[in-house]
Amino acid sequence: MMTGFLRGISGLFRGFRNVFTRVRATVRLPGAQAPRAPGTARRYNIFEAAAAHVAACAEDDDERTAETAEWVSPEALAFGINELACRAVIALARERSESPQTVARDLLNLPVA
Repeated sequence: MMTGFLRGISGLFRGFRNVFTRVRATVRLPGAQAPRAPGTARRYNIFEAAAAHVAACAEDDDERTAETAEWVSPEALAFGINELACRAVIALARERSESPQTVARDLLNLPVA
């Protein structure tokens, strides 16, 4: 029984490693790139892009939403938005003293499970 549990945990961490390996390949760290020439576009990280994109969507700013969607790859943006959503639900759940599932369903106006 314990062996199955350890295999499950091992598979979980393998999945995390695979996701982070793919994300790391698409995102460059600030110190890992040469200084940019004046007038060249700034490189954004996935969390900056996700935060700006979600804020623009919340404000119904279509122009800004389209702009932020071009900052990183679609996969990286989706990962950042997912991470932002998870953190937001956890923070609200703690604030409300409710489970994350209850908070998520409430935010989406879904019936109680």
